[in-house]
Amino acid sequence: MISYEPFWETLRSSAESTYTLINKHHISSSTIDKLRKNKPLNTTTINDICRILDCPVERILKYVPSDGDQML
Repeated sequence: MISYEPFWETLRSSAESTYTLINKHHISSSTIDKLRKNKPLNTTTINDICRILDCPVERILKYVPSDGDQML
């Protein structure tokens, strides 16, 4: 499963907030909700967040093995 826990840590240490992401950078509130719930995001959105927070993708998400992962 993809976890966005690193995003929240990165956001806390930045000058940004969920408010500025939504109102200044036009990240949708549904995207913030997806981040909260570890729901899938497209790579364009992840790219935008990395650009806004000036960080590598590893500071936005991480892979955590899970029994709930889809069988391959």
